[in-house]
Amino acid sequence: MRLKALLDVIEYDFRHFFRFRWFVIGLLAMNLADLFISAVVFTQMTSIVNYFRFFAPGLAVVGLFASAFMIGREINMEVRREIHHYMLSLPMTRTELALGRVLAGGLRGMLYVTPLLLTNFIVLHFPTLQDLLLILATLFLLAIGIAGISISLAVSIRSFEKFVTARGVTYYLFFFCSTVFYPAVIIQELARRGLTPLVTFAQINPLSNASDLIRSLLLGPPDYVFSPLMILDVAVFSVIFASLATFAYANIITRQ
Repeated sequence: MRLKALLDVIEYDFRHFFRFRWFVIGLLAMNLADLFISAVVFTQMTSIVNYFRFFAPGLAVVGLFASAFMIGREINMEVRREIHHYMLSLPMTRTELALGRVLAGGLRGMLYVTPLLLTNFIVLHFPTLQDLLLILATLFLLAIGIAGISISLAVSIRSFEKFVTARGVTYYLFFFCSTVFYPAVIIQELARRGLTPLVTFAQINPLSNASDLIRSLLLGPPDYVFSPLMILDVAVFSVIFASLATFAYANIITRQ
């Protein structure tokens, strides 16, 4: 595995990312607006004393998900327009190309989430160096896993309409079956209505664990308690989907 080959692929994907910089800036502004609007509206509608403080970590995770997922749209477009033949002709192995794209998706997600994280630190509190490194490591693992899901879908589904549908289903499943928007006690109420599988998924959902990890380090007990299982959950998710994406990209795209 050559580092230079990986860096070349990452540079290529970052160049494409910055081509849509105004779209990214607009999306970021919309995310920040969502945070402040939610602080005003939902604090009056929920039993959560301060929804702003609750939702701020969740919004960072949502922004990370959306930005890391963007690479799948680009790869799907390359496959449909057969640009991927050029990518496959580059002087690097299929594994280097595939892994480079997964890493690029994760790193782009980390770049996007930086302003959202700084907003969290300003409105909640600045973490210690150890806690900061833990947050960044967890979010990077999460971004790698998200990019892995996106790339796996992108190379497996050639039709743009079907890819958009699959992307929408994935968004809704991960977003609304998690503790991003509402606390775990509300989700657990679904078990009484016979929706235990959704509750189980929400508990293992990496977005839930990443959001709760940030809350535990920035807000702390008694409401939010850190657990090493949060990191383990995100790490397992990252390894599974990064590996799946690397295999799918290196093998499926070669046959298309």
